[in-house]
Amino acid sequence: MVILLKVIQVILALSLLVIIHEFGHYSFAKLFKTRVEKFYLFFNPKISLVKFKKFDGKWHCKAFSKNEDEQWDAHPETTEYGIGWLPLGGYCKISGMIDESMDKEALKLPPQPWEFRTKPAWQRFFIMFGGVFYNFILAIILYAAILGSWGEEYLRNEDAVYGIGVNDLSYEMGFRNGDRILAFDGRPTEDFFQLQVDLLRSRASEATVLRGKDTVSIEIDPIYTPAILNTPGMFSLAFPFVVADLQDNSINAGAGLEKGDRFIALDAEEMHLVPDIQAKLAESKGSEVMARVLRDADTLDIALQVDTAGMIQVLLDTDLTKYFSLTTHEYGFFSAIPAGAEKAYNTVRNYVKELGLIFSPKTEAYKSVGSFIAIGRIFPDTWDWFKFWSLCALLSIMLGVLNILPIPALDGGHILFLIVEMITGRKPSDKFLEVAETIGIILLILLMLLAFGNDIRSLF
Repeated sequence: MVILLKVIQVILALSLLVIIHEFGHYSFAKLFKTRVEKFYLFFNPKISLVKFKKFDGKWHCKAFSKNEDEQWDAHPETTEYGIGWLPLGGYCKISGMIDESMDKEALKLPPQPWEFRTKPAWQRFFIMFGGVFYNFILAIILYAAILGSWGEEYLRNEDAVYGIGVNDLSYEMGFRNGDRILAFDGRPTEDFFQLQVDLLRSRASEATVLRGKDTVSIEIDPIYTPAILNTPGMFSLAFPFVVADLQDNSINAGAGLEKGDRFIALDAEEMHLVPDIQAKLAESKGSEVMARVLRDADTLDIALQVDTAGMIQVLLDTDLTKYFSLTTHEYGFFSAIPAGAEKAYNTVRNYVKELGLIFSPKTEAYKSVGSFIAIGRIFPDTWDWFKFWSLCALLSIMLGVLNILPIPALDGGHILFLIVEMITGRKPSDKFLEVAETIGIILLILLMLLAFGNDIRSLF
């Protein structure tokens, strides 16, 4: 059931993004009186699930029909709209344009005034840029709606008063439980839960931390970049170890612990934060520890069993509002729009930095490139409109940024050639564009193979 829910979320999200992207091309093509032959959600090799077209003064519809249709093909002046059976995207086929369809026969015919290739370079530029532009506009609208509906709540790094909890990687790099990270390369970071991401994006060579009362500098060796990229949870949030509940089947169900008990020591060693206590319990697997807890005004010593996984099988009170001052912003209709635009801009900027990591072989970030399987994993196991729309906004920006890369077969490749044409006044030949499109398609296929290969390896 969880897998089905994730599949539904992925299909709905990508369908929305593809329709908006292709509608960007479509709307500018129509604006400049360029003929759009087909507008499809999903691909339709040989057969279309459903298709619509207006001719002879009325709309016509067919389901589960072959693509070749003499009656419909006799009216090329109107657009055919449809849904294909292969849910891997969609397309907008524009007359006289060299695209992934590689329709060379149409290009052998004399150029027509309604074709893409006969339009001025500036019009062709906007037709190609329309998809990316609409993706960015969609992201702004979604972020504005999210901020206006739910507001924004986060923990400022300076308000994480108990510091960080470290895993094996961050410990090896020099960080310690309780450290309060002040800056990376002298630049403070705002959101506590973005510390690891900020470390990656900034490619920082030094971290400044507050350890007790001392300010300590930690050198960040670039050799750790691949591990940072592939090891989540480097900086967990340290907070007091407070019991929220015990299940009846817990090994310590009858030990005497109660809801609200706050740990202050283990085996006579003072400690009260979750990371420190977890580390101590990991050293005591399968044995017994003596816990000192604070219950209201009383201090109690309670003997507890530690299981073979280094846990005492209690539920922790993770309500962050009890331990930290969370920063909350609420937005009205008019304030949400510029805030949404700013959030979209920052997301674009950060994603470009992440792409820089992928194209740098030393980081080994290319190993994290994923396909639809990776996208499915980021969607929640239960339906959550906040997370769904947030992911849609993020994916819209990712789609826009990726499409504007100057790679043939992507919008960015066409845009690059158009910019060169506008500067030089010389239009590339159809043969050159065909070769460039073929090279681009091969590169995209290789990228897809890399993405699917990474996903398949991650399953085992």
